[in-house]
Amino acid sequence: MHGRCNLACRYCYLYEGPDRTWRDRPAKASRAVLDRTADRIAEHALAHASADLSLVLHGGEPLLAGAGTLARFTERVRARVPHGTRVHASVQTNATLLTETRLATLAAAGIRVGISLDGGLPGHNARRVDHAGRPSWPAAARGARLVADRFPDSYAGILTVVDPTLDPVETYDSLLALRPPALDLLLPHGNWSAPPPHLAGDRYGQWLCAVFDRWWRAGRRQTRVRLFEACIALLLGRPAATEALGLAPFETVVVETDGSIEQVDSLKSAYDGAAETGLDVFRHPFDEALRHPAVAARQAGADALHATCRACPLLHVCGGGQYAHRYRAGHGFTNPSVYCGDLQRFIRHVARRLTEETATAAAVPAQGGTS
Repeated sequence: MHGRCNLACRYCYLYEGPDRTWRDRPAKASRAVLDRTADRIAEHALAHASADLSLVLHGGEPLLAGAGTLARFTERVRARVPHGTRVHASVQTNATLLTETRLATLAAAGIRVGISLDGGLPGHNARRVDHAGRPSWPAAARGARLVADRFPDSYAGILTVVDPTLDPVETYDSLLALRPPALDLLLPHGNWSAPPPHLAGDRYGQWLCAVFDRWWRAGRRQTRVRLFEACIALLLGRPAATEALGLAPFETVVVETDGSIEQVDSLKSAYDGAAETGLDVFRHPFDEALRHPAVAARQAGADALHATCRACPLLHVCGGGQYAHRYRAGHGFTNPSVYCGDLQRFIRHVARRLTEETATAAAVPAQGGTS
């Protein structure tokens, strides 16, 4: 929706990373791009008899395009898709531009609000600053609390990038205080050629294990944590749709502000132009993306993974990890994840907790029965 941001987060993979394609694109999507995108979405939904589709309004900071623009575009998509197709719309924002008026506009259009934060305390967000170096936390905290207090039905949740230098339980509890219905915990985008910081010693895996235990032992589900629920589902042999785990096929495309059809933004952390397909909404339907070699490779499941991954007993849970995290210059994406050790530590930890729970349940006699 908008290709620029009002913040200048010091670790941003999009504006501080190797990809520079954003510099040559319009700052915001034009009416022509939005109109053609709505047509392509409707065309795709009709061709595949889609009962549901997810429409994520992204950036940059999408609210720079205006809440009214987001609402009108969403309404345009809903008006054009076939009868019976449900459009689940959301916006992912840094929350600094949220006001009661803008939230009312989004709520009226049925657009849920996802918020990106590094934690629920000022010190957790020290690297999230504006272009003048001023902290974003006061405005972001106001926005997050406004959603929780006044528009809880529009609250989609919080997205947080894991920082292993922060106390894991304190970080989780601080986010919980903002009452999110769901949390997305993401590993920082890094790869073998540009490793993430603090990678040694499976620190990210340890961090995730500590938060998992806090979440698991709460006695009730205080919030959904998508990574944790996906891991449990996969360990139990159930499907789970997540980029971070599992072998589910690629199911997302991005339309850029100029109408280009691209792969997911996370690939831009690998190298300049990594997400490009050469397609656009004016000349190509979305099905053309499925024929792009890079996308086709991501549809191949285990066959597209490195031999080390294919031989791993955790294959069907880990799935090789997030695609962008497998990149190595000169070798492409056919590598284990740079977070291989962290993922193994985390998945095995969750498996142990499930085993303990099963053993405890088996040891307790059924009510009214005998042991």
